[in-house]
Amino acid sequence: MIKNNSMKKQLFLLGFALFTMTMVAQTEKNESWYFKLGGSYFMQTAATEFPTVGGNAALDKVYVGGRLVSEESVTGSFGEGFRTGATVGYRFNTRVGFEMGINYYNSNDKTMARTTTDQIFMSGTRPIFNFRSVGQITAFDLAPALVLFLGEKNGFEPYTKVGLLLPVHGDLQITTDAIAPTGVASPATVAVHSVDKIKPNPTVGFMATLGTSYKLGKKIAAFAELEYRNFTVHGKSKETIEYTRNGQDALSTRTQAQIHTNYVNRLDVNSNNAATNPNGLDATKPMDELSSYVGISGLGLTLGLKYSL
Repeated sequence: MIKNNSMKKQLFLLGFALFTMTMVAQTEKNESWYFKLGGSYFMQTAATEFPTVGGNAALDKVYVGGRLVSEESVTGSFGEGFRTGATVGYRFNTRVGFEMGINYYNSNDKTMARTTTDQIFMSGTRPIFNFRSVGQITAFDLAPALVLFLGEKNGFEPYTKVGLLLPVHGDLQITTDAIAPTGVASPATVAVHSVDKIKPNPTVGFMATLGTSYKLGKKIAAFAELEYRNFTVHGKSKETIEYTRNGQDALSTRTQAQIHTNYVNRLDVNSNNAATNPNGLDATKPMDELSSYVGISGLGLTLGLKYSL
């Protein structure tokens, strides 16, 4: 038994030495800088329920004759959309490199909450009326990544990379259009349009890529990458930047609490929220609301050009 273990150990060490010699032979020095420009389209890969929008749950409701006839959760991800980016890379040797990308991402519009009804009516103390809230994310991010080149053959050089996503600027913009009751007999309804901008807290995401380049010339190549990325955005604050009634600007009629919101992890008696503060809501200050998350997970295809120095 001891002899067998000793032999296994020797074989393992021999195999490890051969593997190390092979890798050293394959990673001879070949330092170089390169630059990449590309465009991507991403599809969402994980759908989660959207957070509450303006006090309205992430639901799609339909009422007929004052009766609820259908209701379903509104789910999705802001991981579907277009991205453009530039990358600078440094190749330490024939196998290993490092890249730093900067990207601009623009998500597709996503319905986050909606109610459709053939008449306006009261349900308890809450009016039921037609509205739809649509969200869109725009963001700049940095993407540092470690690259492993797998060897070149017939002009093709496949590679893999893993790295981080570091959003440096961006926001979630929610546009809501509604036909709402006025509370008086005439006119009975008003067309309301509002735009809310939600700023995020700092966050970190993950990305993994499988790609290949193809030489078009001595220094230029085309590349294609299949990339998976995943991160969530945690709201920090919200501001209403547009508010109109029947097409007329009415933002000045809104209170500070209606225009500004601070997102917090906990509401208590000291929060500026009527639900928990015994003194009610102070309309002259931003309102406190519980923070929520939205997902930005997607699988995308990037096509572009690479220039090596």
